[in-house]
Amino acid sequence: MKLPADLEIAPEKLTRYLLVNLPRNDKSKFLARAGYGQSNWGVLLADLRRLAADADAEHVETNKFGDFYSVRASITGPNGVSLRVNTVWMTEHLSGITKFITLIPDETP
Repeated sequence: MKLPADLEIAPEKLTRYLLVNLPRNDKSKFLARAGYGQSNWGVLLADLRRLAADADAEHVETNKFGDFYSVRASITGPNGVSLRVNTVWMTEHLSGITKFITLIPDETP
């Protein structure tokens, strides 16, 4: 299935989480391999939107908050390096809005 076109990606998820060096579960170094960083977070935002529009989503779980989906695909960063990622999205039960939750390096062959 495809995720809805009007999905939400909070800029703070990118600028205060994914692109920040963290002591645990750091993803900034992984994303930096493809040229993503604080100075060009908008490129990552656009690439995540394109990934969500182009790739199929797989339903993985439902809880009291909503339905969770996984989208596995490759993104090509500003420097031309491709990264295999697993993105997690949730469609909220109350609002019906689909939101970006996180990105995980995808080690699946």
